[in-house]
Amino acid sequence: MNANLVGPGPSGETPVVFGGSAAAGRLLVPEVATIIDIRDETASGDVKTFKVRMDRPEAEEAWSHLPGQCAMVSVFGVGEAMISITSSPTRGWPLELSIKRVGRVTGALHDSQAGDKIGLRGPYGNRFPTEEWKGKNLLFVAGGIGLAPVRCLIDYCLAHRDQFGHVDIVYGARSPGDLCFKDCIFNRWSRQKDTTVSLTVDKGDETWTGPTALVPMFLEELGPSPKNAVAITCGPPIMIKFTLQSLAKLGFTDDQIVTTLELKMQCGVGKCGRCNIGDKYVCVDGPVFTLSQIKELPNEF
Repeated sequence: MNANLVGPGPSGETPVVFGGSAAAGRLLVPEVATIIDIRDETASGDVKTFKVRMDRPEAEEAWSHLPGQCAMVSVFGVGEAMISITSSPTRGWPLELSIKRVGRVTGALHDSQAGDKIGLRGPYGNRFPTEEWKGKNLLFVAGGIGLAPVRCLIDYCLAHRDQFGHVDIVYGARSPGDLCFKDCIFNRWSRQKDTTVSLTVDKGDETWTGPTALVPMFLEELGPSPKNAVAITCGPPIMIKFTLQSLAKLGFTDDQIVTTLELKMQCGVGKCGRCNIGDKYVCVDGPVFTLSQIKELPNEF
């Protein structure tokens, strides 16, 4: 291949140009990987976490992702889909990918079993700018499967706990059975120092004794302070829309709010044009954006 390819650099922070290099091959040609474990995250089984390892040890050694980046996952003979990486790079291999059944590729993944082969290429996109957040309080606001990319970031920040201030994790789902990563939210995260986990569901059941409220309303009730803080939100578009309004009511500025955009990312290297917004490509310039950056984009999504 003679054409130059634009893709994320090794740090995931700035785009670089590859011209027929090994890095270009890593970004365009899937590595064969093996599913070694599958875990149901929800009561209905519509969200599963897949633990995967690459078949070639040298491919694992060359892989380096940062919180916020994505991987292209292939089901051979079916297709491929861009998936957020759920596990923190601080935890090493196996890589974890938490996937909701929504279409052909994700459905095929849900029908797979431990031992099955898949393709894996990447990582793609930019990263959450954790270097800029040192010394600041962190507010994570997530809904449903939106906790998946945020889980990677939370684990990364908690692994470097002394670099950040207070950590607030606000998470909601439609029902108690739809809460993902139960071990994290009920056990692991809440036991970290200076860390608070607050949960809500839209509708409880006979076992639920916690709050029942939509995430934006619940967030306003909690009333986290914007002083020396960054808010990171991820979830269904309608939740994000009203969460952004709630954060503004609480006094968070656009530069203090970070979220992710999810558009059809098909190539991962800014060439196919499926995910462009104006002069930005979500697969290269995103998926992580501040609200200030989003407001500068044309209204095309």
